[in-house]
Amino acid sequence: MKNFKAGGVTNQGYYKSFQPENINRDWQVDDMQLLSLLSKADRDLGRLDMYSEYVHIDLYIRMHIAKEATQSSKIEGTRTNMEEAFLEKDEISMEKRDDWEEVQNYISAMNEAVKQLQTLPFSSRLIRQTHKILLQGVRGRHKQPGEYRTSQNWIGGASINDAVFVPPVHTSIADLMSDIEKFANDELNPLPDLLKIGLIHYQFETIHPFLDGNGRVGRLLITLYLVNKGILKQPILYLSDYFERNRTLYYDNLMRARTHNDINQWLKFFLVGVIEISKIGVKTFDGILQLKRNLEIKLQSFGTRAAEAKKIVEYLYEQPVIDVARIEAITSKSKATNYKLLADFERLEILQEVSGGQRNKLYVFKDYLDLFR
Repeated sequence: MKNFKAGGVTNQGYYKSFQPENINRDWQVDDMQLLSLLSKADRDLGRLDMYSEYVHIDLYIRMHIAKEATQSSKIEGTRTNMEEAFLEKDEISMEKRDDWEEVQNYISAMNEAVKQLQTLPFSSRLIRQTHKILLQGVRGRHKQPGEYRTSQNWIGGASINDAVFVPPVHTSIADLMSDIEKFANDELNPLPDLLKIGLIHYQFETIHPFLDGNGRVGRLLITLYLVNKGILKQPILYLSDYFERNRTLYYDNLMRARTHNDINQWLKFFLVGVIEISKIGVKTFDGILQLKRNLEIKLQSFGTRAAEAKKIVEYLYEQPVIDVARIEAITSKSKATNYKLLADFERLEILQEVSGGQRNKLYVFKDYLDLFR
């Protein structure tokens, strides 16, 4: 990106904050390596989006969002795994419940934001509403959910004086976020959308407009922007897995853009992530199709109970953790029939018992979960 200037340090009296330049302006791209990565990212993202046409995608969206929620929250220090994300609150141990609730809020925030995009543009209002859901009733609930901060925050360090990074002063947030909104919705700006959202994510994390939850909201915005622009028909690209596995590089590249005006390095890192996660997504959907074919063969062995077995499998694609009570609700059959069904699901290695208890046993759809690990 030619002539990129991140901003500069501003003296606020007893500390200094970083004041970013606006991003809603004309940009020129003159880095051939960046353009080559952009071309590959567009191709791989297009291949991933094709599965929205050929796969009953609604069945699997919940798994994608659950994976994003657990990985994005993991960057912030929570330790909820994929299986736990699908459990009920009373099935989660007390020491893990706060983490579990944060993951559930992330899932709710993503679902609601995607729904809101049908009537709302990609905007400050959408961002604030998403943040409000994210922080509702969890750690951070006292830190102005749904409102931009009215005080100074900082990243890293025990105090503002030894902070790794001090975002802009709170009085400039409204203007900076308005600039992001205009940039995101300027249809005449010729900058390619993947570079646009890479720049928006960088700028959002630099502004750090909330007192808490900035990282999670910033990562949500990537998917929301791509859905809003019609680049993805469904929210099936999630970069948090890539950012979590490359956490140090993620933070270092964001910081390097601020300290060295090197936005190109950040955008290259971002595009490599789009390429990598798109390819993983395609591989996952291929795995799902193969799994479906294998299961269709296995379901034939259920004989007269095949219809009930099929209902259970359809449920498992959305909710891959199950118990006898849930099976009873799905089939409406007798307890004896349901226990036979469960025994056959175990025998055929479709379900695997994971709770280890004598009562209230929990079973997971392991082969399916493994596709998303």
